[in-house]
Amino acid sequence: MESAIPPQLSVPRVRHPRVPDDYEPRFPSFVARHRTSVRRLVMAYLGTQEGRSPAWLDAAMNAPDGPRHHDRAVPAWPEPGGPRDVVAVGYWDDTAAFDRWFTRHREAWLSGGAGDGRWVEVVRPAIERYETIFGRRSRPEGVAVLAAGFSGPVREHGYWGGMRDRMPASQVDPLHDPGPVDVERRGDRVRVRPRGSVCLIRSGQDWTDSGGQERRAYLGEIEPALREGMEFLRDRGRGVGCLANRYLRVVDAAGRPTDRSYGVGWWRSLADLERWSESHPTHLAIFSAFGRLAAARRDGLELRLYHEVAVANPDEQWFEYVDCHPRTGLLAVAD
Repeated sequence: MESAIPPQLSVPRVRHPRVPDDYEPRFPSFVARHRTSVRRLVMAYLGTQEGRSPAWLDAAMNAPDGPRHHDRAVPAWPEPGGPRDVVAVGYWDDTAAFDRWFTRHREAWLSGGAGDGRWVEVVRPAIERYETIFGRRSRPEGVAVLAAGFSGPVREHGYWGGMRDRMPASQVDPLHDPGPVDVERRGDRVRVRPRGSVCLIRSGQDWTDSGGQERRAYLGEIEPALREGMEFLRDRGRGVGCLANRYLRVVDAAGRPTDRSYGVGWWRSLADLERWSESHPTHLAIFSAFGRLAAARRDGLELRLYHEVAVANPDEQWFEYVDCHPRTGLLAVAD
Protein backbone atom coordinates (compact mmCIF):
# COMPACT_ATOMS: atom_id res chain seq x y z
CA MET A 1 0.00 0.00 0.00
CA GLU A 2 1.34 3.41 -1.00
CA SER A 3 1.36 6.73 0.76
CA ALA A 4 -0.78 9.35 -0.94
CA ILE A 5 2.21 11.69 -0.66
CA PRO A 6 4.68 10.92 -3.48
CA PRO A 7 8.31 10.19 -2.51
CA GLN A 8 9.68 13.45 -3.93
CA LEU A 9 7.32 15.44 -1.67
CA SER A 10 7.82 13.35 1.46
CA VAL A 11 9.65 15.06 4.35
CA PRO A 12 10.10 14.19 8.04
CA ARG A 13 6.75 14.82 9.73
CA VAL A 14 6.44 17.30 12.54
CA ARG A 15 2.63 17.14 12.46
CA HIS A 16 1.16 13.71 13.06
CA PRO A 17 -1.54 12.13 10.88
CA ARG A 18 -4.97 11.30 12.28
CA VAL A 19 -4.44 7.51 12.31
CA PRO A 20 -1.71 5.19 13.64
CA ASP A 21 1.04 3.80 11.43
CA ASP A 22 -0.62 0.37 11.20
CA TYR A 23 -3.96 1.74 9.94
CA GLU A 24 -5.39 -0.14 6.95
CA PRO A 25 -8.41 1.21 5.02
CA ARG A 26 -11.37 -1.10 4.42
CA PHE A 27 -11.55 -0.46 0.68
CA PRO A 28 -9.11 0.84 -1.97
CA SER A 29 -8.88 4.41 -3.15
CA PHE A 30 -6.37 6.17 -5.38
CA VAL A 31 -4.77 9.57 -5.95
CA ALA A 32 -3.59 11.36 -9.08
CA ARG A 33 0.18 11.25 -9.66
CA HIS A 34 1.66 14.23 -11.51
CA ARG A 35 5.01 14.40 -13.24
CA THR A 36 7.81 15.25 -10.83
CA SER A 37 8.52 18.42 -12.81
CA VAL A 38 5.09 19.88 -11.94
CA ARG A 39 5.47 22.41 -9.12
CA ARG A 40 2.20 24.32 -9.34
CA LEU A 41 -1.31 23.86 -10.73
CA VAL A 42 -3.89 26.36 -11.96
CA MET A 43 -7.64 25.92 -11.54
CA ALA A 44 -9.55 28.70 -13.31
CA TYR A 45 -13.33 29.00 -13.13
CA LEU A 46 -15.00 31.40 -15.58
CA GLY A 47 -18.71 32.08 -15.57
CA THR A 48 -21.39 33.89 -17.50
CA GLN A 49 -24.94 34.68 -16.47
CA GLU A 50 -28.11 35.32 -18.45
CA GLY A 51 -27.64 37.31 -21.63
CA ARG A 52 -24.27 36.12 -22.85
CA SER A 53 -23.54 33.08 -24.99
CA PRO A 54 -21.13 30.51 -23.54
CA ALA A 55 -19.49 30.20 -26.98
CA TRP A 56 -16.78 32.66 -25.91
CA LEU A 57 -15.88 30.36 -23.03
CA ASP A 58 -15.33 27.42 -25.36
CA ALA A 59 -13.31 29.54 -27.80
CA ALA A 60 -11.08 30.88 -25.04
CA MET A 61 -10.51 27.46 -23.54
CA ASN A 62 -9.35 26.17 -26.93
CA ALA A 63 -7.12 29.16 -27.72
CA PRO A 64 -3.29 29.04 -27.73
CA ASP A 65 -1.85 28.52 -24.22
CA GLY A 66 -5.29 27.37 -23.12
CA PRO A 67 -5.83 24.70 -20.48
CA ARG A 68 -4.75 21.13 -21.03
CA HIS A 69 -8.23 20.13 -19.85
CA HIS A 70 -11.51 21.93 -19.34
CA ASP A 71 -15.18 21.15 -18.88
CA ARG A 72 -18.42 23.11 -18.83
CA ALA A 73 -21.35 22.92 -16.40
CA VAL A 74 -24.65 24.55 -15.46
CA PRO A 75 -26.57 24.62 -12.15
CA ALA A 76 -27.79 21.16 -11.23
CA TRP A 77 -30.82 22.70 -9.49
CA PRO A 78 -31.14 26.43 -10.28
CA GLU A 79 -31.79 28.64 -7.28
CA PRO A 80 -35.14 30.47 -7.57
CA GLY A 81 -34.25 34.09 -8.22
CA GLY A 82 -30.53 33.35 -8.06
CA PRO A 83 -27.76 33.41 -10.64
CA ARG A 84 -27.95 30.85 -13.46
CA ASP A 85 -24.34 30.59 -14.45
CA VAL A 86 -22.70 28.72 -17.26
CA VAL A 87 -19.36 27.69 -15.75
CA ALA A 88 -16.21 26.58 -17.53
CA VAL A 89 -13.24 25.37 -15.51
CA GLY A 90 -9.79 25.05 -17.04
CA TYR A 91 -6.70 23.32 -15.65
CA TRP A 92 -3.03 24.08 -16.29
CA ASP A 93 0.19 22.57 -14.96
CA ASP A 94 2.25 25.18 -16.85
CA THR A 95 1.87 28.49 -15.03
CA ALA A 96 3.73 30.47 -17.72
CA ALA A 97 1.22 29.29 -20.33
CA PHE A 98 -1.63 30.24 -18.02
CA ASP A 99 -0.17 33.73 -17.42
CA ARG A 100 0.04 34.34 -21.17
CA TRP A 101 -3.49 33.04 -21.69
CA PHE A 102 -4.93 35.03 -18.77
CA THR A 103 -3.27 38.24 -19.94
CA ARG A 104 -4.83 37.86 -23.39
CA HIS A 105 -8.31 36.72 -22.40
CA ARG A 106 -9.21 38.13 -18.98
CA GLU A 107 -9.93 41.68 -20.16
CA ALA A 108 -11.83 40.50 -23.24
CA TRP A 109 -14.01 38.34 -21.01
CA LEU A 110 -14.73 40.94 -18.35
CA SER A 111 -15.22 43.95 -20.61
CA GLY A 112 -18.20 44.69 -22.81
CA GLY A 113 -21.72 43.48 -22.34
CA ALA A 114 -24.70 45.32 -20.89
CA GLY A 115 -25.85 43.95 -17.59
CA ASP A 116 -24.87 40.35 -18.33
CA GLY A 117 -22.74 39.02 -15.51
CA ARG A 118 -19.22 37.68 -16.09
CA TRP A 119 -16.79 36.47 -13.48
CA VAL A 120 -13.39 34.84 -12.93
CA GLU A 121 -12.27 32.78 -9.93
CA VAL A 122 -8.72 31.38 -10.02
CA VAL A 123 -6.32 29.64 -7.66
CA ARG A 124 -2.80 28.48 -8.44
CA PRO A 125 -1.65 26.34 -5.50
CA ALA A 126 1.76 24.79 -5.07
CA ILE A 127 1.69 21.03 -5.61
CA GLU A 128 2.36 20.57 -1.86
CA ARG A 129 -0.95 22.27 -0.99
CA TYR A 130 -3.25 20.13 -3.09
CA GLU A 131 -4.69 16.59 -2.98
CA THR A 132 -7.10 14.28 -4.81
CA ILE A 133 -8.98 11.06 -4.07
CA PHE A 134 -10.73 8.66 -6.46
CA GLY A 135 -12.71 5.53 -5.74
CA ARG A 136 -11.57 4.00 -9.04
CA ARG A 137 -8.54 4.48 -11.27
CA SER A 138 -10.30 4.75 -14.62
CA ARG A 139 -11.73 7.93 -16.21
CA PRO A 140 -9.95 10.78 -14.43
CA GLU A 141 -11.91 13.96 -13.81
CA GLY A 142 -10.95 17.56 -13.17
CA VAL A 143 -7.29 18.28 -12.50
CA ALA A 144 -6.48 14.55 -12.52
CA VAL A 145 -6.81 14.59 -16.32
CA LEU A 146 -3.46 16.43 -16.29
CA ALA A 147 -1.77 13.77 -14.16
CA ALA A 148 0.68 11.16 -15.44
CA GLY A 149 -1.58 8.46 -13.98
CA PHE A 150 -2.99 7.09 -10.75
CA SER A 151 -1.30 5.69 -7.69
CA GLY A 152 -1.87 2.22 -6.35
CA PRO A 153 -4.16 1.87 -3.32
CA VAL A 154 -3.23 4.53 -0.75
CA ARG A 155 -3.28 4.45 3.03
CA GLU A 156 -4.59 7.93 3.82
CA HIS A 157 -8.31 7.59 3.23
CA GLY A 158 -11.47 6.16 4.77
CA TYR A 159 -11.25 8.26 7.95
CA TRP A 160 -11.98 11.82 8.99
CA GLY A 161 -8.79 13.76 8.44
CA GLY A 162 -7.57 11.82 5.40
CA MET A 163 -8.08 14.88 3.22
CA ARG A 164 -5.48 16.82 5.20
CA ASP A 165 -3.13 13.85 5.54
CA ARG A 166 -3.00 13.42 1.75
CA MET A 167 -1.73 16.98 1.30
CA PRO A 168 2.09 17.02 1.35
CA ALA A 169 2.27 20.40 3.11
CA SER A 170 0.39 18.92 6.09
CA GLN A 171 3.57 17.11 7.11
CA VAL A 172 4.97 20.39 8.46
CA ASP A 173 2.30 23.09 8.00
CA PRO A 174 -1.00 23.60 9.90
CA LEU A 175 -2.48 25.06 6.68
CA HIS A 176 -4.45 27.51 8.74
CA ASP A 177 -4.42 31.28 8.31
CA PRO A 178 -8.06 32.37 7.89
CA GLY A 179 -8.77 36.03 7.36
CA PRO A 180 -11.38 38.56 6.24
CA VAL A 181 -11.83 39.72 2.65
CA ASP A 182 -11.05 43.10 1.14
CA VAL A 183 -13.29 44.47 -1.60
CA GLU A 184 -12.28 46.83 -4.40
CA ARG A 185 -15.07 48.40 -6.47
CA ARG A 186 -14.47 50.21 -9.76
CA GLY A 187 -17.68 50.98 -11.57
CA ASP A 188 -19.45 47.72 -12.33
CA ARG A 189 -16.36 45.67 -11.43
CA VAL A 190 -15.70 44.10 -8.06
CA ARG A 191 -12.39 42.52 -7.06
CA VAL A 192 -12.56 40.39 -3.89
CA ARG A 193 -9.24 39.78 -2.11
CA PRO A 194 -9.24 37.26 0.74
CA ARG A 195 -6.49 37.95 3.25
CA GLY A 196 -6.26 34.30 4.28
CA SER A 197 -5.48 31.03 2.51
CA VAL A 198 -8.83 29.95 1.11
CA CYS A 199 -9.63 26.28 0.52
CA LEU A 200 -11.21 25.09 -2.73
CA ILE A 201 -12.96 21.74 -3.08
CA ARG A 202 -14.44 20.21 -6.20
CA SER A 203 -16.31 17.04 -5.22
CA GLY A 204 -17.77 15.05 -8.11
CA GLN A 205 -20.20 12.25 -8.91
CA ASP A 206 -20.46 10.17 -12.09
CA TRP A 207 -23.41 7.77 -12.39
CA THR A 208 -22.98 7.15 -16.13
CA ASP A 209 -22.35 3.43 -15.65
CA SER A 210 -24.84 2.92 -12.82
CA GLY A 211 -27.93 0.94 -13.72
CA GLY A 212 -30.86 -0.82 -12.14
CA GLN A 213 -31.10 -0.66 -8.37
CA GLU A 214 -27.84 1.26 -7.99
CA ARG A 215 -29.04 4.04 -10.30
CA ARG A 216 -32.41 4.21 -8.53
CA ALA A 217 -30.68 4.35 -5.15
CA TYR A 218 -28.33 7.12 -6.26
CA LEU A 219 -31.04 9.29 -7.81
CA GLY A 220 -33.64 8.53 -5.13
CA GLU A 221 -31.54 8.59 -1.93
CA ILE A 222 -28.00 9.87 -2.35
CA GLU A 223 -28.59 12.73 -4.77
CA PRO A 224 -31.43 14.28 -2.71
CA ALA A 225 -29.19 14.24 0.38
CA LEU A 226 -26.35 15.71 -1.68
CA ARG A 227 -28.64 18.43 -3.03
CA GLU A 228 -29.78 19.34 0.49
CA GLY A 229 -26.16 19.65 1.61
CA MET A 230 -25.19 21.76 -1.39
CA GLU A 231 -28.17 24.08 -0.90
CA PHE A 232 -27.36 24.46 2.80
CA LEU A 233 -23.82 25.54 1.94
CA ARG A 234 -25.10 27.90 -0.78
CA ASP A 235 -27.71 29.57 1.43
CA ARG A 236 -26.32 29.29 4.98
CA GLY A 237 -22.76 28.14 4.54
CA ARG A 238 -21.10 31.26 5.89
CA GLY A 239 -22.10 30.19 9.37
CA VAL A 240 -19.84 27.13 9.04
CA GLY A 241 -17.02 28.81 7.10
CA CYS A 242 -18.15 28.22 3.50
CA LEU A 243 -17.71 31.46 1.55
CA ALA A 244 -19.58 30.26 -1.55
CA ASN A 245 -20.88 27.00 -3.01
CA ARG A 246 -22.22 25.85 -6.37
CA TYR A 247 -23.81 22.52 -7.30
CA LEU A 248 -23.26 21.96 -11.02
CA ARG A 249 -24.19 19.47 -13.75
CA VAL A 250 -21.53 18.81 -16.38
CA VAL A 251 -22.74 19.32 -19.95
CA ASP A 252 -21.39 17.97 -23.23
CA ALA A 253 -20.09 20.00 -26.19
CA ALA A 254 -23.66 20.65 -27.36
CA GLY A 255 -24.75 21.84 -23.90
CA ARG A 256 -26.73 18.69 -23.04
CA PRO A 257 -26.64 17.50 -19.41
CA THR A 258 -24.53 14.42 -18.72
CA ASP A 259 -24.74 11.95 -15.82
CA ARG A 260 -21.94 13.81 -14.03
CA SER A 261 -22.14 16.53 -11.42
CA TYR A 262 -19.95 18.26 -8.90
CA GLY A 263 -20.09 20.68 -6.03
CA VAL A 264 -17.48 23.43 -5.93
CA GLY A 265 -16.98 25.24 -2.66
CA TRP A 266 -14.80 28.10 -1.48
CA TRP A 267 -13.98 27.80 2.23
CA ARG A 268 -12.42 30.20 4.68
CA SER A 269 -10.02 27.43 5.70
CA LEU A 270 -9.33 23.73 5.37
CA ALA A 271 -10.28 23.33 9.03
CA ASP A 272 -13.76 24.76 8.37
CA LEU A 273 -14.27 22.26 5.55
CA GLU A 274 -13.11 19.43 7.82
CA ARG A 275 -15.50 20.41 10.62
CA TRP A 276 -18.49 20.49 8.28
CA SER A 277 -17.50 17.14 6.74
CA GLU A 278 -17.03 15.41 10.08
CA SER A 279 -19.92 16.73 12.11
CA HIS A 280 -22.63 18.62 10.25
CA PRO A 281 -25.95 16.77 9.75
CA THR A 282 -26.13 17.72 6.06
CA HIS A 283 -22.82 16.03 5.23
CA LEU A 284 -23.42 13.07 7.54
CA ALA A 285 -26.70 12.44 5.67
CA ILE A 286 -24.79 12.26 2.36
CA PHE A 287 -22.17 9.99 3.91
CA SER A 288 -24.81 7.67 5.42
CA ALA A 289 -26.79 7.40 2.17
CA PHE A 290 -23.65 6.41 0.28
CA GLY A 291 -22.70 3.93 3.00
CA ARG A 292 -26.07 2.17 2.68
CA LEU A 293 -25.63 1.83 -1.07
CA ALA A 294 -22.07 0.54 -0.74
CA ALA A 295 -23.17 -2.05 1.83
CA ALA A 296 -25.97 -3.24 -0.43
CA ARG A 297 -23.68 -3.58 -3.45
CA ARG A 298 -21.03 -5.91 -2.10
CA ASP A 299 -20.13 -6.92 -5.66
CA GLY A 300 -18.88 -3.38 -6.27
CA LEU A 301 -20.29 -0.01 -7.26
CA GLU A 302 -20.36 1.46 -10.75
CA LEU A 303 -20.89 4.91 -9.21
CA ARG A 304 -17.68 6.95 -9.45
CA LEU A 305 -16.82 9.54 -6.81
CA TYR A 306 -13.82 11.85 -6.55
CA HIS A 307 -12.64 15.15 -5.20
CA GLU A 308 -9.80 17.63 -5.49
CA VAL A 309 -8.86 20.03 -2.70
CA ALA A 310 -6.41 22.96 -2.75
CA VAL A 311 -5.30 25.53 -0.19
CA ALA A 312 -4.15 28.75 -1.88
CA ASN A 313 -2.21 31.62 -0.35
CA PRO A 314 -3.61 35.15 -0.80
CA ASP A 315 -1.17 35.90 -3.64
CA GLU A 316 -2.32 32.72 -5.43
CA GLN A 317 -5.97 33.81 -5.79
CA TRP A 318 -7.96 35.98 -8.19
CA PHE A 319 -11.68 36.75 -7.75
CA GLU A 320 -13.27 39.34 -10.05
CA TYR A 321 -16.92 39.99 -10.96
CA VAL A 322 -18.63 42.31 -13.46
CA ASP A 323 -22.38 43.09 -13.52
CA CYS A 324 -23.09 39.94 -11.52
CA HIS A 325 -26.02 38.84 -9.40
CA PRO A 326 -25.20 39.87 -5.80
CA ARG A 327 -25.12 36.23 -4.67
CA THR A 328 -22.53 35.20 -7.22
CA GLY A 329 -19.49 33.51 -5.71
CA LEU A 330 -17.58 35.63 -3.19
CA LEU A 331 -19.76 38.66 -3.91
CA ALA A 332 -22.11 37.34 -1.22
CA VAL A 333 -19.27 37.62 1.30
CA ALA A 334 -18.24 41.03 -0.02
CA ASP A 335 -21.76 42.38 0.52
